[in-house]
Amino acid sequence: MAAELHVALVAADREVWSGQATLVVARTTSGDIGVMPGHQPLLGVLESGPVTIRTSEGGTVVAAVHGGFISFADDKLSLLAEIAELSDEIDVQRAERELERAKAVGDAAAERRADVRLRAATAR
Repeated sequence: MAAELHVALVAADREVWSGQATLVVARTTSGDIGVMPGHQPLLGVLESGPVTIRTSEGGTVVAAVHGGFISFADDKLSLLAEIAELSDEIDVQRAERELERAKAVGDAAAERRADVRLRAATAR
């Protein structure tokens, strides 16, 4: 059996995804990080960006994450996000409209959120 880690992706309002994985890639304030079983313990601040989870069954889960923390110890990874959406929960047309609207009014934060949602949704 391949080594695996337990992953819990939690948003402020709900548990978004939980399960066994072989790899998780997330964006932190220090850059992108990949976490595999046996990784050194870590605590970091999440940046807005897609989180990619390679499940133990060979599937891929992608989520748009906006801020929060990442913690890893004893093969348990916690992603505690301010906001998180699984890629299949994202309405692509709505995200495209939000991106155009944010660009039109010059709202850099809204533009970044919409861009992250689109990248997560199209990575399905």
